[in-house]
This record gives sequence, C-alpha cells and structure tokens, in this order.
Amino acid sequence: VQLVVESGGGLVQPGGSLRLSCAASGSSFSSYTMGWYRQAPGKLRELVATVTSGGVTDYSDAVKGRFTISRDNAKNTVYLQMNSLKPDDTAVYYCKAKLGIFTIWGQGTQVTVSS
Repeated sequence: VQLVVESGGGLVQPGGSLRLSCAASGSSFSSYTMGWYRQAPGKLRELVATVTSGGVTDYSDAVKGRFTISRDNAKNTVYLQMNSLKPDDTAVYYCKAKLGIFTIWGQGTQVTVSS
C-alpha cells in the first residue's frame, strides 16, 4: 500500500448514520491491518476500530455496538459504518494501514454530528 484516501464524511443529525470509505492504492492490501482513528478538537487521536488481515475486528468502548468496520480486499477498501451517531462522535476520522513497522495514514475526513 502506498496511499490511503478517506471519503464519506459530512454533517449528520444526532441519531443518524454515515458510512466512511478508505481506498488504498498499491499492492498487498489484504495483508495489512486497517484501522479507523479519530481526533476531536483539543483532544488526542484515538482508536475507533481495526480489522486485521484475517478479518478480526476490534472496537473502542465508545463506539462498540454502533459502528462496524469491514473490508473488501477485491476493492482495496475498508469501510466504517456509523449508526446512532452522537455529537461526541464529531471529529476528523483517519484511516491507517499497518504492516509490521510500515504505517500509512490518510489525510482524514470530517464528521460533524449536530442538529
């Protein structure tokens, strides 16, 4: 993988849904652990969800039961389905690809949850 690009962010009302996509370019995408992270203003970047090359998923307690991470290796893409969104979910969401010590971050996509 050489580059990852996020898309799908936007403005949504509380209780709404969004699906983020992260498209990777390059080879060996299926070997990478892919993750979604987020950073709210004035806060540190935090883990949201990860999916390993074998399809094992993990979630932060803040999003467990509301968000779902998935990957499509045929499309070199990882998704984050976000349901029951709350104002506290407002942040820039980043995609990360990791294989061993090799890590690539995307530029991020803004998600704003507000009425």
